[in-house]
Amino acid sequence: MYELSVIIITKNESSNIRDCLNSLVGVASEVIVVDSGSIDDTCKIASECGAKVVRRDDWRGFGAQKNRALELVEKDWVLSIDADERLSPELNSEIKDVLSNPLVDCYLIPRKSWYCGRFIKHSGWRPDYVARLFKKGAASFSTNLVHEKLEYSGPTKKLNSNLIHYSFVNFSQVLAKMDAYSTHSAQQMYQAGRRAGILSAIGHGLWSFFRTYFLKLGFLDGGQGFMLAVSNAQGSYYRYLKLWLLENEIKKNAD
Repeated sequence: MYELSVIIITKNESSNIRDCLNSLVGVASEVIVVDSGSIDDTCKIASECGAKVVRRDDWRGFGAQKNRALELVEKDWVLSIDADERLSPELNSEIKDVLSNPLVDCYLIPRKSWYCGRFIKHSGWRPDYVARLFKKGAASFSTNLVHEKLEYSGPTKKLNSNLIHYSFVNFSQVLAKMDAYSTHSAQQMYQAGRRAGILSAIGHGLWSFFRTYFLKLGFLDGGQGFMLAVSNAQGSYYRYLKLWLLENEIKKNAD
C-alpha cells in the first residue's frame, strides 16, 4: 500500500481544524499544515493532533500556498483538503483501498456541501467532483489568487464516497467570504485583461441568480436554495463592480 501525505492550508481555522484532522486518522501517513498568519489556536491544535505545521505569512494566493505545501510532501501520494472539509468514514476507507492498487494517477472525489443549515443537493453544488487525490509529482496547483485548480493532464477516475464540506455554517461566513473572494477575483480578472462596467455587473448578477435558482434547480433546495442564488448573484455583481472600480482607480492614479 502506498503512503499518503495530506496537505492543508489554514488561517484562523481553530473551529474546524481538529475535526478535519481527526477524519484523517488511519489513512494519512503525514499531515502538512501550511498556515498563513493565524492569530487563534489553529497551529497549536494542528500540532497537538500530530500535523507538521509550517508558517508562511507572505500570502501569494490560494494556488501558490497549496504549491508551497506540495513542496513539503514526502510520501507517495497526496490528498489536498481544506480545513472546513472532512473525510467521511466511507471515503477514508475507499482511499485506503485505492492506495493499495491505484489505477490512475489522479482521482476525483464527490463533495457534499453544507450551507446555513442543510446539505445542498442542487443549485450547481451537486454533483461536485473535485480533483484532490493524486500521485506525488503528477500534478500541481494553478497560481490563481482564488478558485485555484489542480493541473493534471492524464486520465482520472471518480471515487464513490463523499468529502464533507462545511462551507458556510452561518450567514456571517457567507458575507465575509463574498467580500473577500469578490475582491481577489476582481484583482485576478484585471491582471488577466478583463474589464467591466455597471451594466455588465448588473447583468452578471442577474444571470447568476437565474442560473442557480432555475437552471440548476436551486428552488428544490428550499429556503437555502433561494439564499444561495441571491448570494451567488451578489457575489457576481460585487466581483464585476469591484473590477470596474479597480480600473477607474488605476486610471485615476495614472493621470
